[in-house]
Amino acid sequence: IADAAIRIFLGMGIPVRHLFITAAPELMAVSAQHEDEGPFFYISASHNPAGHNGLKFGSSGGVFGSEEAAALISRFRSYCRDPEMPSRLVKLEAAVDEERYAACIGEIPANKLLALDIYRRFTIMTAASTRAVCGQDQILNRIREYAGTYGLGVVIDFNGSARSLSIDETFLRELGISVRTLADVPGMITHGIIPEGENLEYCRQALEAAYSEDPAFMLGYMPDNDGDRGNIVYIDENSGRAEVLQAQEVFSLAVLSELAFTEYSEGPGEGEKRAVVVNGPTSMRIDAIAAHFGVEVHRCEVGEANTVQLARSLRERGYTVRILGEGSNGGNITYPASVRDPMNTILSFIKLLAVRDSREGRGLFAIWLERSAQLHRYREHYSLSDILATIPKASTTPTSAERSILHTSCPSQGALKRAYEALFEQAWNDERETFFAPLGITSWKEFNTEGISCREGVGSRFRSGEERGGFKIIFHAADGKATDFIWMRGSGTEPVFRIAADSLGGSKE
Repeated sequence: IADAAIRIFLGMGIPVRHLFITAAPELMAVSAQHEDEGPFFYISASHNPAGHNGLKFGSSGGVFGSEEAAALISRFRSYCRDPEMPSRLVKLEAAVDEERYAACIGEIPANKLLALDIYRRFTIMTAASTRAVCGQDQILNRIREYAGTYGLGVVIDFNGSARSLSIDETFLRELGISVRTLADVPGMITHGIIPEGENLEYCRQALEAAYSEDPAFMLGYMPDNDGDRGNIVYIDENSGRAEVLQAQEVFSLAVLSELAFTEYSEGPGEGEKRAVVVNGPTSMRIDAIAAHFGVEVHRCEVGEANTVQLARSLRERGYTVRILGEGSNGGNITYPASVRDPMNTILSFIKLLAVRDSREGRGLFAIWLERSAQLHRYREHYSLSDILATIPKASTTPTSAERSILHTSCPSQGALKRAYEALFEQAWNDERETFFAPLGITSWKEFNTEGISCREGVGSRFRSGEERGGFKIIFHAADGKATDFIWMRGSGTEPVFRIAADSLGGSKE
C-alpha cells in the first residue's frame, strides 16, 4: 500500500517524507511541528485483525474531522465508479522517475531519526504542559528524583506494534525508570490486538513476575497495532499481585492527574473556564472528579476526531482543555496532542506518583485529596493503590463485554430509537414507584450526540439525518444529581448496537 501511495503522490508532484513503521502519535507529533509540510497519510492497522488495514488522513497533528472524512470517502467512491481511473493510476505510477522514488526510500533512516527527536520533545512538552525548557526540566527532574529514591519499573508488552520502533524504552530509561519489554519486534503479534480484557493478561503476568524479582516494577502497559491506544496494569501493594485497570479507571486516573497538574502548575484558575471533553459512554465518575476541581465536562459523539474537534471549539471560546478522550476505550489525549498516546497516559500516572509535596507546595495526590475533602487519607509513602481507593466509585459496562453488544436486524437506527423511546416511557410510567424509586431514581433526561453536538430532548427532532448518533438516558436522584445512565449507539460497520450502563456508587447489581 505504501509503495503504491508514494508513487502516486510523487506522480502528482506531491513531496513525500516517508517514515516507514511509525506509531501514530509519533507521526502526529511530526505533523504538529511541521504544519508547513501539509497533510499526512497513514496506513493504520489500529486494532484490526492482522492484514486488515485502514487509511488515516489529517494535518496539524490530528486526523480530519467528520466533514472532511465524509468528503474524502465520497471522492474515493466516485473514483471506484470511474472505469477510467485504473488506467489513469497506472500511467501516473509509471511516469515516476525511479531515481526520485529511490531517493525517497533512501531518506527513511534520516526521517525516522528526526521523527523520534521531534516526538521525544513533543512528549516532554505535553507532560510538562509548557514550552519553557526550565519548566520541562523541573518535571523531568521530579520524576528522576522519585525513580532514584524509591525505584520505578515499567513492563511494556509491545505485541509487535509500531511502538516497538518508537521512543518508549529509551525515553523511560532516560528518566531513570527500569524497563522490561515483550514482543518488541514490529510484526511480532503474539496475542489479541485490542488492549483490553484477556489481551492484557500477558502484560499482567510479566509485571507480576518482574515485581517478584524487583519491587520497583509497579506499572505496565500494552498498545494496539498503531500505538495510539493503550491500557494499564499495576501492582496492588496490598496483595502483591498485578491487576488490570479497566478502561474507565485508566481514563479517570489520567483526568485526575492532569487536572491536579494544571492546578499545581497554573494555580486554581478561579474565574477561568476549564473543561474536559469526553464521549457519550464515558463514565460519570469523570463528572464527579471534574466537579471537585470546578471544571466543566462537555460530551460529544463517539469518535476521537469528535473529541478533538469539540476541544478545539471550546478553546476558541476561551476554555482551557487540558485533557480529553473516550473513557469507554481507555487512554487519553493530553493537550497539545491531538491523538491518544499511551506514553502520555503512563506519564500521567508517573506524575501522580512522582510530583509529591515539597517546599514548592502540595503534590498532585494531595491537591486531589484537598479538593475532594479526603486530605485525612494522605500518607507519605502512598502508592497507586492508595490513589485508586480515593476516586469516585462506579460500575460501567465494558465495551468488549458480550452483554454490551445488541444484535439487531432493524435497518433504521432512527426507527429503533423511536420505538425504544416509546417503550421506555411506558416502562417509566408503569414501574416508576416499584423499580426506579427503590434505586433512588426520581427523574430522567434524554440526550442525543451527533458529531460535537449534544442535544437534550426526546424524539427525532433532537436528531438529524439517519439518526446514527449516540442515544443516552441519564437518571437523577431527588437532589437533582445524576446517578446513572444507559447509552446506545449503532455500529457503522456491523449490524449491532453498542450498549452500556453506568452507575455511580460502585454497586454492580
